[in-house]
Amino acid sequence: MNDVLKIRDLVYEETGMYFPDEKQYYFEARFRRRMDALGVQSFLEYYTYLRNGQLHHDEFINLMNELTINETSFFRNGPQFTAFESIILPELIETKADSVVKRLKIWSAGCSSGEEVYTIAMIVDHLKATVLADWQVKIVGTDISQRVLEKAMDGFYTEYSIKTMPAGYRKKYLDAEDGGYRVKDCLRQYVGFKNMNLRDDMSMLFMKGFDVIFCKNVLIYFDAESKRRVIQHFFNDLVTGGYLFIGFSESLFGVDNRLKLIHYPGGMVYRKVAHI
Repeated sequence: MNDVLKIRDLVYEETGMYFPDEKQYYFEARFRRRMDALGVQSFLEYYTYLRNGQLHHDEFINLMNELTINETSFFRNGPQFTAFESIILPELIETKADSVVKRLKIWSAGCSSGEEVYTIAMIVDHLKATVLADWQVKIVGTDISQRVLEKAMDGFYTEYSIKTMPAGYRKKYLDAEDGGYRVKDCLRQYVGFKNMNLRDDMSMLFMKGFDVIFCKNVLIYFDAESKRRVIQHFFNDLVTGGYLFIGFSESLFGVDNRLKLIHYPGGMVYRKVAHI
């Protein structure tokens, strides 16, 4: 096996992200970017560098920043957020109406630079005046890339990121600043961010009790085994009655049949039910 593929397989072992041989032009170019940054001359030298326990963690984060595509925007895939606001949240509120503590937990897995997290927070804050008035809501955004998480925590975005945001939300939740926009502080009360690898079983074990999980356009990086492993964790991390949103081009067919597929106008969502 050549040294480029050794690095590719090491990435798979650590993260579950798999790049097939026919995409070698893609991952080889990104390996070279990191090698150039480090002054490393050969793929074998870089492979050895990645396996060095002392250097291993930080460089893997840098490499993930190169390998992952983090294109996103506010209110991307609008029908999902429409369903979240008009169908999913009312259903959860009704189901948990008799709870002693009225609390909702929402997880954006693979949250990239935070647009999805803040979109959810905008919807939640908008409903705080009505159906969510007495509810505590916590939104957690996780990503394997530290670079995009830092952008998410900063909360500053360009015109491109807000291109699909309804005008009313833009006016209410963004402040114009230096050629871009910054999310208002009122949204930050709901959100938190953390660096996390979805293939890290120990980290996933602590992500419990979620009512809704968004994991859109992340499973495309995983092979079948890694998908099953991640979905197993999501199943365990959802409360009974909880929902899982994935990307429009993704499916759990042949991966896990325990989550019930539910159709809504313009899309679908999976639900963890007591009995299927």
